[in-house]
Amino acid sequence: MERILNEFTGTVRRAVDDYGMINEGDRIAVGVSGGKDSLLLLVALKHLQSFYPKHFELEAITVELGFEGMDFSPVDELCSSLEIPYTRVKTDIKEVVFDVRNEDNPCSLCAKMRRGAINGAITERGIHKLALGHHFDDAVETFMMSLLFEGRISCFRPVTFLDRTGVTQIRPLIYAGEQKVANVARALELPVVENPCPQDKSSKRWEIKQLLGNMTADYPDMKSKIFGAMQRLPLEGWAPAPNIHDIRNAAGS
Repeated sequence: MERILNEFTGTVRRAVDDYGMINEGDRIAVGVSGGKDSLLLLVALKHLQSFYPKHFELEAITVELGFEGMDFSPVDELCSSLEIPYTRVKTDIKEVVFDVRNEDNPCSLCAKMRRGAINGAITERGIHKLALGHHFDDAVETFMMSLLFEGRISCFRPVTFLDRTGVTQIRPLIYAGEQKVANVARALELPVVENPCPQDKSSKRWEIKQLLGNMTADYPDMKSKIFGAMQRLPLEGWAPAPNIHDIRNAAGS
């Protein structure tokens, strides 16, 4: 178990180092949705904290969307065992998006409201750095969504400064593939909270995920080539430090 966590945390550290994500004295809030990605990010950053040369503090924060049946008490217990302060922010996002507004594109409004809620909550606590659980596959999918649906070459950045709020977002999982994340989360028996959102498997992102999955069957290294192209173009904010690590195998199982 320790070997698995050490190996995964090494992948996280490579991303942190390549993009200068953590500075001495940082207070970092980890956005914890309850999914495997954010839970594993929290555990890996806690492990990294024990040996990283730059001192940083961690807190966990969950924006509760208002869906029934989502029990975050196991996440609370995990945070207690890791000695990480945990904050849960209750919202009416589900009611607004699905019941009141009945949005045709609910994911966009939901994401906007979640960002506002979490940024407001952490700045109230005097925290200005937010770690998000977007991984390697999320980056490739976002790039392809922008290309196919918007005709743009674009993606979120590994490090993003939001000038309106003064919050810096970091994404330490960008070198870790979704399957690798799932395997490690399962091995560590993390208390994943299932998401009952009705859009979970009917969104544009799900369409792209299925498309890439089908194409990868014929071209196994396709995602790594897309990711490498994003760094070599480079997209704004995607050029890593000169000592770039070889990530061809980082996203595997």
